[in-house]
Amino acid sequence: MGAHMRLDIDRIETAATTIHWVFRHTPQYVCESLSRALGCRIVLKVETMNPVRCFKGRGTEMVLARLQSQGDTKSVVCASAGNLGQALAYGGRLRSFDVTVTASVAANALKVEKMRLFGANVVLVEGEIEAALQAASDLAEETGAFLVEDSKNLDTCEGAATIGLELSEFPQALDAVLVSLGAGAMATGIGYVLKCRQPSVEIITVQPRNAPAMTLSFKAKRIVDAGAPNTIADGVAGRYVIPEVLDDLLAVADDALLVSEDSIKEGMRLLYLHSGLIVEPAAALGVAAILENPQRFARKTVATVLCGGNVEPKAFEAWIGKP
Repeated sequence: MGAHMRLDIDRIETAATTIHWVFRHTPQYVCESLSRALGCRIVLKVETMNPVRCFKGRGTEMVLARLQSQGDTKSVVCASAGNLGQALAYGGRLRSFDVTVTASVAANALKVEKMRLFGANVVLVEGEIEAALQAASDLAEETGAFLVEDSKNLDTCEGAATIGLELSEFPQALDAVLVSLGAGAMATGIGYVLKCRQPSVEIITVQPRNAPAMTLSFKAKRIVDAGAPNTIADGVAGRYVIPEVLDDLLAVADDALLVSEDSIKEGMRLLYLHSGLIVEPAAALGVAAILENPQRFARKTVATVLCGGNVEPKAFEAWIGKP
């Protein structure tokens, strides 16, 4: 996988014992009714059943555990559209850290409210997530707080990689794993572990066509600026690609797909209809990819990671329509 690979399987196996139990051993099972609807055997890996309703607690746990063991700081700051901030706030409260989250004024109000409930000091910033990232960076410099950067911070990738460890223990052989792609922590982490454990499994990332920066960069093997994202999947709506994460992704992903907004909504609707799960748009990308590529996945055993369920009820109802 190349000498520059940042991830390390031994550290990831240690991570699996460090992360708080509340985030680990999430459900993974074949959903038969959804499998019939999609024409393939679909394995759901459900990362929505924890206090922050998404997978990011695995990564923030690793960041905080490492800081705790070094003992030189008790305050952290991050920029977040919502999920990272909630996870950091929850873990910070568990481990007695001061947590500040910068967020865009346009961020999902439900997610901002949850960050505050978990004890974070939330600073709202004019502009998009990039403005929030700049504000977090400035705050870290001014206050000496540790800046947690999703995907760039290796601990977030290795924490997310523990999902791959659990998937590698699934009793049936997997043909492919569909992983939602945003900044890349989850895709590189899961991809790396499965390449170590089960190299024959195809690792396929999925991103909205309206937020394709990482996918276009993957295809071009260099950083591409795709312009401003315009997708309902706020959890993966980044514009800028982190060079070292792209290198990791190039080493572990076999393919990268883009899907439409309509397919994402249909994916959410089918997941709700067939599994009873309410997922946010970013979590439905894998199902959307199967809907757009039925022949490719026909009769295969395909796992997809339902990475989050932080969605406002009104928005969810509007997107899935009446069942």
